[in-house]
Amino acid sequence: MKKRKIVLILLMIVGIITFLDRINITMAGTSIMQDLSLSKKQWGWVLSAFILSYGLLQIPLGAWGDKKGQRTVLTVIVLWWSMFTGFTGLAGGFMALVLIRFFFGAGEAGAYPCMTGTIGRWFPKSETARAQGFVFAASRVGGALTPFVVIPVIVHLGWRAAFYILGAAGLFWVFIWYYWYRDHPAQIKGITKSELDEIGNPDGAKEKIIIPWRSMLKSSQFWIIISMYWFYAWASWFFFSWFPTFMEEGRGFELKELNWAVAVPFLMSMIGNISGGFLSDKISVKYGLKTGRRVVGVSALALSAVFMFLAAFIPGKMQVFIFLSLCFGVIDLMLPCAWAVCLDVGKKYGGAVSGAMNTAGNIGGFVCASLFGYLVDKTGDYNFPLYVISGMLVISALLFSRIDASKQLIQDH
Repeated sequence: MKKRKIVLILLMIVGIITFLDRINITMAGTSIMQDLSLSKKQWGWVLSAFILSYGLLQIPLGAWGDKKGQRTVLTVIVLWWSMFTGFTGLAGGFMALVLIRFFFGAGEAGAYPCMTGTIGRWFPKSETARAQGFVFAASRVGGALTPFVVIPVIVHLGWRAAFYILGAAGLFWVFIWYYWYRDHPAQIKGITKSELDEIGNPDGAKEKIIIPWRSMLKSSQFWIIISMYWFYAWASWFFFSWFPTFMEEGRGFELKELNWAVAVPFLMSMIGNISGGFLSDKISVKYGLKTGRRVVGVSALALSAVFMFLAAFIPGKMQVFIFLSLCFGVIDLMLPCAWAVCLDVGKKYGGAVSGAMNTAGNIGGFVCASLFGYLVDKTGDYNFPLYVISGMLVISALLFSRIDASKQLIQDH
């Protein structure tokens, strides 16, 4: 087996862990609120604490990974968030829970920018989107598995045990990663010369990297990328936050039906990520990066906007389940393209660029998660916010049509 495939497997495993650790609190929400006597308003702050720190620290942790190396940085941050996953089970009240989830989010913030930086070091350009696709597909598997993993633990052992168990899983991954992985392919024992030739010379293998933020901020393409992701994230964070509540209260799904109603869209998203990565790389090889990234990205965003609109417009339980499953699957055809674009245009600064992009996305997600409840309260209609999200996806598609992945943000000298 090629060594970069082992790297990809390790990244996929931690991708699964990120979403198990992230979404388990939504599965345990009712139990936690009852046990700690929390109001829904307080619970909103608990959930928002994660989004806030997760969004704020994407850029510095992505840049840290580029400069220090992902072997060290991923070891530190996975250890950090795994500890705070376990600490969640020790929380005794509202303020403790808010602080723990804030620090938990601070660790997870560096996960995907650093995984992107790892892919940039270990994979040839022709494989970056499909590698991203597998990583994000794995994260969706984690989301789909969460209700089936967490709910039985809560039923038999209590909600606190779910956090202890998942925290331990992260610690196990840390040991394997630090022991085996190396930042530069040539440092891995047993790697063949042919694989090194396929990967190419890693950018900055012996170079001290200084992130040229001033030059990046002057690039119009940089702002188009992060704006595109800000609008896209309204849809993704709907699925990460309000989706189960929408299905239960907005469309009448019973609690026992939510396991599959939540799991199937995440599985569709998994398929979308894998397919999008393969499609984008294949089209890019044949027609160039500009076309390969744009065709998949724009098409996915535009079609998902249609499915989101239909989910709001057409009544019924099964209809909305089908359209939202299709929406989540199609929209994530775009995801590996967007993160591959960060490597295409950022090169050795790919972790920093992807961190900036994901920061923008999380700000968009924070706004969506907050505004969704406000719109429902004001209109009394769970469907109205979906029309808004559909419009945001249209804007994101238009912005993606302006991205040229063949042009670097910072020209090498």
